[in-house]
Amino acid sequence: DTGTYRHRFTVPADWQGRSVRIVFEAAMTDTTVKVNGKPAGPIHQGGFNRFSHDITKLVKVGEENDLEVTVSEASANAATELAERHGDYWVFGGIYRPVWLEAAPAESIAHVAIDAKATGELAAQVTLRAPRTVTRVVGQVRTKEGAEVGEPFTTAVPAGGAGLVRVAGRIKQPRLWSAESPTLYWLDLTLFAGDMAVHEMRERFGFRTFEVREGQGLYLNGQRVMMKGVNRHSFRPETGRAVSRAQAYEDVRAIRALNMNAIRVAHYAPETAFLEAADELGLYVINELSGWQKGHDTENGRKLLRSLVERDVNHPSILIWTNGNEGGWNRELDRDFALYDPQGRPVLHPWEQFGGIDTKHYPRYPDLLKRLAGPMLVMPTEFLHGLFDGGHGSGLDDYWRAMKASPRGAGGFLWNLADEGVARTDQGGRIDLFGTYAPDGIVGPHGEKEASWHTVKAIWSPVQVEAPQFGKGFDGRLKLSNDYDFTSLAEVRLRWEWLRFAGPQQQDDTVLSSGELDGPKVAPHAGGELKLPLPAGWQQADALRLTASKGGDQLGTWVWALPERPQRPGARVGTPNVVKDGASLKLVAGAVTASLDAATGLLTELARDGRVQALSNGPRLVVARPTAAGRSTAPAPGHRVPARSAGRWPHQGWRSPRQPP
Repeated sequence: DTGTYRHRFTVPADWQGRSVRIVFEAAMTDTTVKVNGKPAGPIHQGGFNRFSHDITKLVKVGEENDLEVTVSEASANAATELAERHGDYWVFGGIYRPVWLEAAPAESIAHVAIDAKATGELAAQVTLRAPRTVTRVVGQVRTKEGAEVGEPFTTAVPAGGAGLVRVAGRIKQPRLWSAESPTLYWLDLTLFAGDMAVHEMRERFGFRTFEVREGQGLYLNGQRVMMKGVNRHSFRPETGRAVSRAQAYEDVRAIRALNMNAIRVAHYAPETAFLEAADELGLYVINELSGWQKGHDTENGRKLLRSLVERDVNHPSILIWTNGNEGGWNRELDRDFALYDPQGRPVLHPWEQFGGIDTKHYPRYPDLLKRLAGPMLVMPTEFLHGLFDGGHGSGLDDYWRAMKASPRGAGGFLWNLADEGVARTDQGGRIDLFGTYAPDGIVGPHGEKEASWHTVKAIWSPVQVEAPQFGKGFDGRLKLSNDYDFTSLAEVRLRWEWLRFAGPQQQDDTVLSSGELDGPKVAPHAGGELKLPLPAGWQQADALRLTASKGGDQLGTWVWALPERPQRPGARVGTPNVVKDGASLKLVAGAVTASLDAATGLLTELARDGRVQALSNGPRLVVARPTAAGRSTAPAPGHRVPARSAGRWPHQGWRSPRQPP
């Protein structure tokens, strides 16, 4: 299919003499752009990457202009068509990310690529557009709030101009970026011609150093880190891959709420807002060149790779590049990443042993143990498939303990974050998951928490607490371990509550006593103790609840039951009278009435003192009949379940609500 978009736009009069570009964040797939009837540039092939055209000579400044964009859903490039549109995910077509105009002086800063190390050393590769009279570039680091940090640093532009210059300096003791403390800075760059500022550009970045130490681990700022990660597509049921800025931030918050610290943006570059959110809120990112089991050809692949790296190079959240997925790599492109990335981030092939890391997908547990005992770091870029492995929480504790116990364990990435169903407008909004083919996530299509959500959050909580033994020797001490990489538990708040569980007529548990404590001074990757105060009568509680939080994030909640106390017998309300009321059978005893369906035996309603509780689908009354021999047989599915007891009625039972009595 082919779609044509037409739009009229006016170029401001004060853009006269400036360079004008039209920028497309992405379009699926082959895209032709015309301005005022003339081609703006060659056909762009590739559905997930930014591209732009210089339209300075095509636009009429101060007047209306005609824009015509033709998008072919399928690509005429056979390799790109296979790499991007024959993947195991929904395939759409058309323009689905923003389009905008950029204007800059004829001599200007075209691009900057920053390498800011944990030592405070900073170097920026500055690409200049049409430099002829410009003489120097000045850089100034600023805090997120805009305050100057350190002295400005300057580099001269050679006489006659140069397309690329390097600006470098050093900042003393910068605050470092990590997922736990995502500190960001600005680099302001000013291009001068003599004493006149010609052009300014601002880029956001973070100081940090990432290393893959082969056989030892992943190291950020000198500290070993492990990836608690998940895969994520750009997706919404109503809009497909068109994701708003608010939704991108929503996804990052949802991932962090699971106590995760990492994301793989399978299987293509995400919207820019997602990376900005990862920078600000704190997530480690694996960013990926598209290619699902089939790779791009070298010529077009090089264009797409350059676009990917140049767009995303300054995001501190990005630690690793990946060249395609599950065989979808062109090995001739591996070295191209370093051409545009002064940080020299590692490059991986997801599911292959490459770049010093074994990224095998969906290893079975015995296979995982074997790999962890080998010489290479192990980090499955997909594992514990949400559909085929019984849910993401099933087995995660075993896998994670094995990864933590091995010096080769580097973490991993669950498949997948969200159920990806399309809201069918032709079927009243029904969410179509294409049977079981669409990705199966930890949350539903609109972020609904599924069963594994709580399991994953608990296993990956940075605060781990050993279950206490409430014997005579319990003195309020709890054993804690700190699974943070950079943060002391002293930054965590812990709320304790002694609970009495809700009774049959209560909605909520009763808090007998409670309080809050600062976490103990336990260093990252270390263990320690928390001393709880023991209020008078704590032994009369049913359970102890402990909640850990940091800032506005809840890290985990634990509830431990105390040994059962002797129970007081319930008060009898009397012998019930049986009242037949049409199709209903009522048992009435004092202020209590139980209503049953006379045909099925289902309990439909309970009432006491005028308070009514309606019920559905059971339980069902089964009249016990005495038997000569109190024998019991195994129940068939859906049939009466027998029980043996001493006394007048040795044989009793109840039935499944799906079967007639």
